[in-house]
Amino acid sequence: MTNSTLVSNQRRRLIQAAAAAGLGLPAIASLAQSPAARQLRVGHQKGYLSLLKGRGTLEKRLAPLGVSVKWTEFTAGPVQLEALNVGSIDFGDVGEAPPIFAQAAGAPLAYVAATVPRPQTEAVLVPKGSPIRSVADLKGKKVALNKGSNVHYFLVKLLEKHGLGYGDVNVVFLPPADARAAFEKNAVDAWVIWDPFSAAAEQALEAFRLADATGVVNNRAYYFSSLNYAEKNQDVIKVLIEEINQIDVWGAANPNALGTELAQLWGLPRSVGEASIGRTAFGVGPITKAILAEQQVIADTFLALKLIPKKINVLEAAASGIA
Repeated sequence: MTNSTLVSNQRRRLIQAAAAAGLGLPAIASLAQSPAARQLRVGHQKGYLSLLKGRGTLEKRLAPLGVSVKWTEFTAGPVQLEALNVGSIDFGDVGEAPPIFAQAAGAPLAYVAATVPRPQTEAVLVPKGSPIRSVADLKGKKVALNKGSNVHYFLVKLLEKHGLGYGDVNVVFLPPADARAAFEKNAVDAWVIWDPFSAAAEQALEAFRLADATGVVNNRAYYFSSLNYAEKNQDVIKVLIEEINQIDVWGAANPNALGTELAQLWGLPRSVGEASIGRTAFGVGPITKAILAEQQVIADTFLALKLIPKKINVLEAAASGIA
């Protein structure tokens, strides 16, 4: 039985029940015309999707399509992708690297949109007073980062650009909160991290910004779904991307207001939010083969470093109709 046949049978039974209950023709006609109920389960970190949740505009746009929205907050992109893999969410936001690890682990993800490059929003920090003043000085040093995150790939390419290999530094895998604690205690020599954590450390700890990703990696953010959900709910995905882009358009015109709103969301000083937004480029658009080619380079790099167990074809994680 096809999905359309199943839906038709469900509507027929619903109309018959309505008639038996004594509902009038207008009510019965309304039931016949209403779309089948659908749900969109959004996973979000504290960021743009959280702002979208607060505005309530997505629910208003999706209501005529018969789609309800459920929101779940996560602490990091890899955790969101784990939720996608077990079927707990339908949509989320993530950096460059986590989708590579997720696809290698068999997650049925589909890339559905990407931001423009944002290289200034990730950086290598060293503590105040550190003798480290160049990337070459990192050789043999302890470098903290969040495993499988966007900064993981950034460090690989940054070292490569400066004539060092990944094995030339002692990588310490720590989530942001633990990495900050280790950084404050000088238990690590450097920290590779993204905003707003980097902006907060620069302002509160007077951390020195050794290098950002400019000229090294693009550092796009991605929006993802599952291949099955994206294929069956193209209308929902289209509305989602339009609503996310509306926040980007507003933010480009009102950067201070956006910085303030995000700072409140993060529980950080307004100056941290403004500094983070000051390093952000705006724009969200559809996935293209050229963008996925960037992801393929990341995947091949991680394979060569034995960070993923097998070669993957990133194009297999593309929703239909990419240019």
